[in-house]
Amino acid sequence: MEQREIWVRSSMDGTLQPSLFYRSDVKGKRPLLIGLHTWSYDRFNQIDNMLPVAERNGFHLLLPEFRGPNLKSNADCTKACGSDYAKQDIKDVIDHLLAHEDVDEDNVFLLGLSGGGYMALLMAGMWPAFFKAIGAYVPITNLAKWAEENAAYRGHVMACCGESAKELLRRSPISYVDTIAKANLKIFHGKYDKVVPVSHSLTLYHTLTEKYPKAAVYLDIFDGGHDIDMKTAEYWILSQYQKIEKTKVTG
Repeated sequence: MEQREIWVRSSMDGTLQPSLFYRSDVKGKRPLLIGLHTWSYDRFNQIDNMLPVAERNGFHLLLPEFRGPNLKSNADCTKACGSDYAKQDIKDVIDHLLAHEDVDEDNVFLLGLSGGGYMALLMAGMWPAFFKAIGAYVPITNLAKWAEENAAYRGHVMACCGESAKELLRRSPISYVDTIAKANLKIFHGKYDKVVPVSHSLTLYHTLTEKYPKAAVYLDIFDGGHDIDMKTAEYWILSQYQKIEKTKVTG
């Protein structure tokens, strides 16, 4: 696959924002897999996870930066961590690829883990109908709750959100249940996760499905911790790409 670093101008603040793009060798319009980096890293940290999936299946791959790590050491951290700027950066680069590359707009997939799973849920809350399917692994769903649970990350969360309870809530997926319910989404969470407790995904799922029982939102509690099984992630993406309508079975 051809690798390119692309820079797209933000439609919010006019800055040029980087992403990695891997163009499929398969000719014609191809599906697009978007891999979202984890909490403490940047666009480079999901290459090893996502690139083999894209290569095996002839998908284009996009690894956006969306303002970098959600760490206080990031000088731009207030525009990272699920901000409107970070979300818009992802939308801007997808729009750029749709306009300039052979992307099958009916088959755009989003996948992220940990901080990337958190961001995947926020994108579901922003633009749910656009993605054919979204996979969110071990996501944070409530920033205020997580800051209390995990002292190692509390300072970073507060630096990003300016110590504002209102901003913590505004950047939390739990605030967007009504929109997330419109997405085709599967949440995966390890039962023994010590970084982001499984209660994050359980609470979001139960809140959403109680209000929208017919929503295409699913939950997989797996026997593990704060990790991702790329085989199950790939299976979820491919199952939706190759989805066949079910037929009713009669007696």
